[in-house]
Amino acid sequence: MTRTAPRLADAMKILVVEDEVKAAEFVRKALTSGVCHRGDEALAQALENSYDAIVLDIMLPGRDGLSVLRVLRERGNQTPVLLLSARSHLNERVEGLNAGADDYLPKPFALEELTARVKALCRRGCESR
Repeated sequence: MTRTAPRLADAMKILVVEDEVKAAEFVRKALTSGVCHRGDEALAQALENSYDAIVLDIMLPGRDGLSVLRVLRERGNQTPVLLLSARSHLNERVEGLNAGADDYLPKPFALEELTARVKALCRRGCESR
């Protein structure tokens, strides 16, 4: 008898924060996760709920992703965060990682790579808890 591997979100709770609705829906379907489109909403969700990982776009309406990340880290929230951004210059990636991100993926990206990175973040997060 063959068993199908569980979908990523069957075992994990992921928050996807992406202002581009089509991109957010694309990622949500792949991760079977919750979505919000604004930075202020993302911060509220991340502070109120427990997530295994957060996929966070940098350029968001309401509050940018880096400020969301900084507030989370200042408040002691250690949920693994994967930053997404159309900005891919070295200094921008370094800024995101120095702000507390666990990983950074420039756009455009392959869905398979995003999924693999989120799984890796969740594995590391589970090991450290």
